[in-house]
Amino acid sequence: MIDPRRADVCAVAIAEAFRGDGERLCNPIGNLPLIGGRLAAATFEPHLALTDGFYSLLDNVPPVGLDEDERLAQRVVGSWNPYRSMFGLLWHGRRHVMMGATQVDRFGNQNIAAIGDWHQPRSQLLGFRGAPGNTINHTTSYWVPNHSPKVVVESVDVVCGIGYDRAAELGPVAARFHEIRRVVTNLCVFDFSGSDDSGVPVLTLRSVHPGVGVDEVVAATGCEVVVPDEVPESRGPDAVEAAELDRLDPGGLRFTEVPDP
Repeated sequence: MIDPRRADVCAVAIAEAFRGDGERLCNPIGNLPLIGGRLAAATFEPHLALTDGFYSLLDNVPPVGLDEDERLAQRVVGSWNPYRSMFGLLWHGRRHVMMGATQVDRFGNQNIAAIGDWHQPRSQLLGFRGAPGNTINHTTSYWVPNHSPKVVVESVDVVCGIGYDRAAELGPVAARFHEIRRVVTNLCVFDFSGSDDSGVPVLTLRSVHPGVGVDEVVAATGCEVVVPDEVPESRGPDAVEAAELDRLDPGGLRFTEVPDP
């Protein structure tokens, strides 16, 4: 049996992060998150709400990577979703966003602002963007296309997205919607099912992608992670999902982002 292509495994792992979300707004950011999120909506989570990224909620699951004319022609608008309505979803836990992470640590704190000392950083990045509000108001997951000890770290240089340790300090009322569900990388999938000695959730190895060993993941990770006695292999797409991936990503953007090893 031929192993599935690594990008397809990543797309399925991203889709699986949205399993069980029902009618929540699926809001993945970036090419592979967008492909994986739409794969979930096109298969096992048909009630997910999808946005066109501007002002509408969609009534279909169109492909990604289209030019403007094709995008407008292929979308089916379900309802108007102006900016003020979007905040109604954001503030009440009814959204699941998958963001990128320049750094993510063992508690799920995320950095997309700067590398190095905050007062004189070595690299200035995007800034905080919506990360603080996302992580405190609704479910958040992360996509890491280049898993390395510089990305999965012991402690992030700047906290943008709030992890489980800081959410615990805020308490159950302020952090009632906080959930860092998954960290999907080009090597593996982490969740937060394990905990430290104080009971705070920490990175836990959920699965390794085909062709990747547990030791390889540990070596590429710059912090301590919980490694269960048995770590399963991430699954590839079934026949229906494989066909949907080809439909959703006709230009093969996923293979550009995660090439075959």
